[in-house]
Amino acid sequence: MEQRALGRSGLVVSRLGLGTMTWGRDTDEDEAAMQLTAFVDAGGTLVDTADVYADGESERTLGRLLADVVPRDHVLVATKAVGRTAPGPMGRGASRGHLLAALDASLERLGLDHVDLWQLHAWDDATPLEETLAACDQAVSSGRARYIGISNFSGWQTAHAATWQRAWPGRTPIVSTQVEYSLLQRGVEREVVPAAEALGLGLLPWSPLGRGLLTGKYRHSTPADSRGASPQWQGFIDRLRSTTADRVVEAVITAAEGLGTTPLGVALAWLHDRPGVVAPIVGARTAQQLQAALDADGVRLPPAIVTALDDVSSPPFSYPERRPEQ
Repeated sequence: MEQRALGRSGLVVSRLGLGTMTWGRDTDEDEAAMQLTAFVDAGGTLVDTADVYADGESERTLGRLLADVVPRDHVLVATKAVGRTAPGPMGRGASRGHLLAALDASLERLGLDHVDLWQLHAWDDATPLEETLAACDQAVSSGRARYIGISNFSGWQTAHAATWQRAWPGRTPIVSTQVEYSLLQRGVEREVVPAAEALGLGLLPWSPLGRGLLTGKYRHSTPADSRGASPQWQGFIDRLRSTTADRVVEAVITAAEGLGTTPLGVALAWLHDRPGVVAPIVGARTAQQLQAALDADGVRLPPAIVTALDDVSSPPFSYPERRPEQ
């Protein structure tokens, strides 16, 4: 698997990341072990989790697998903080107290002394940004994290945070931003992608398969064993459904049939080569689903197909991200 630098940093990651949001809830430990082994065997290195995934069980599962199944030094561990993860007045948000406590709790669940990439899971209006970022600096200076990133920040928030870190000597630069990005969710191209490119952040797209819609499995109905049939996930998936989404899915299926590959392969290939994209984060409930993504890693799209997919999925651009004369 190709390896890519994460933003303007010395951290090099596989061009596909393994997402673990289902681990500890929808994916049991044996299935997770098969996923991790297949991913590493294929050359994958970046494994992404978060303190809120399955109420911490995702991190615990990953920690046990790094102790027993795959050597720690074969992977790059990325986790996230921010959200309600503990009781009490310091149990949430992006305050210094919560962030550092959350990182220590993540390290305990993972059984590690450091993570390779520590990400702020969301913007916090209630905490001064300088306090939040000072906690990130402390995480790196103390050796508990090697690099820092952000997740789900808007364009102005991305620019504000990254510029703050670069403006002061000795601050730890932000190297990545993890955002939802796919043929069905291209809104980040308006502001987030330009900000990330200008400030040297690598893009880590989550839900690169459009919450599963781009695989084509929801084309005619909702499979009974799919996340779309689950009360927990149905609303999450339905929010992307629309007549426009249907047209995009049909275009992806047509391209896949013409190329003799899968819709999954087409969707990932389109995203892999978007400006600034480093490693889409692919989550799977089963090892079989993950293997389909690994098998599609070599798919390449002809320019004509890229153009056609761009056109059918193009997000609206207007003032101010596009000047009137453009």
